[in-house]
Amino acid sequence: MRKIEFARPIIGEEEKQAVMECLNSPQLVHGPRSLEFEESFVAFMGGGFATSTSSATTALQLAYLTLGIGSGDEVIVPSLTHVATANAVLSVGAKPVFVDVNLHDGNISVDQVIQAITPKTKAICVVHFLGVPVDMNEIIKVAKSNDLYVVEDCALALGARVEGKHVGLIGDFGAFSFYPAKHITTGEGGMLVSKESDLINLSKKIKAFYYDKNVGDRKIPGLYDIVGFGLNLRMSEIAATLGIAQLKRVKGFLEKRKHNYEVLDQNIGISKFGNLLPNSRSGAESANYCASFVLKPEFTEKRNTIASQMNEIGIGTSIYYPIALPLSTFYKSKPALSKTISYNNAFYVSNSNIALGVGPHLEDDDMRYIAENLTAVLEKVLA
Repeated sequence: MRKIEFARPIIGEEEKQAVMECLNSPQLVHGPRSLEFEESFVAFMGGGFATSTSSATTALQLAYLTLGIGSGDEVIVPSLTHVATANAVLSVGAKPVFVDVNLHDGNISVDQVIQAITPKTKAICVVHFLGVPVDMNEIIKVAKSNDLYVVEDCALALGARVEGKHVGLIGDFGAFSFYPAKHITTGEGGMLVSKESDLINLSKKIKAFYYDKNVGDRKIPGLYDIVGFGLNLRMSEIAATLGIAQLKRVKGFLEKRKHNYEVLDQNIGISKFGNLLPNSRSGAESANYCASFVLKPEFTEKRNTIASQMNEIGIGTSIYYPIALPLSTFYKSKPALSKTISYNNAFYVSNSNIALGVGPHLEDDDMRYIAENLTAVLEKVLA
């Protein structure tokens, strides 16, 4: 049976050799490779400042710690997102306030953001859903008029740009993920970026216990002071080494993802059962993380059956995301967190989407095969 994986990291000889060189070195943390990865990442974005982290989740947490957000504060987040988006807010003692998303692209609703603002609101966290950028011009207008911070969850958006500016550099902070299914991987790892050097400099202290001296600056090894609250949110030198090598290939990866989405879209065409969420909008460039086929409302109850049948014939799928987050068991058990205003669109998308891979491990023939079999399964289950 033909096997088509939804996502797969592409690790070549250059990555393997670089990691072995790192393992043979005397320094596996606090070293030059993390700094090189950060500098290379900034160069790819075309500006800004960056600090590497152990994951995108800790990058988000670090953003809130740096901004001084904590107990008694509220952060507006979309209800259609990974749990990390909201849990990062909880982790610093603040309250995530859920709002609905736009039905046409799954991104946060600006209108509902405006409705959710209270005197306790300190920040808006936007998620560039599946790599398609949020309408950042409108979000920034709302934030400025209400004196709010903007944190961009860019976990699925490496390579996405708005009017030429890379996402993550539009708000106050941006957080990226290098999980194995993402555009590039470091195994586990993340990056926190900002257009403000002062914010990143402070983040660097907080992510490393807030030492008064970095390891290389200590005249006497092991002698330092703690001058503020900090945690260990750092990336290892091994992960950074992998990231450096992967970043050299990212432009090709992104071009392949865009091409694969277009081939899939052309071969699915107009379906009576649903549609692919768009991978573009005016003035914005998508990261093309995946292709999401959203069933029409009358067919949503068959979503799991369709996904299962695709998997049974060897075509990997996923779901982004499997539940509107405030309706999850954890958040639903906390009434103060689970309901503010309606999130019907998030509920619909979460129950009707089937995510299809467009990663650079796939070729044109794979994309046509996915489209052909999706069409056949839809006809079999729904017709």
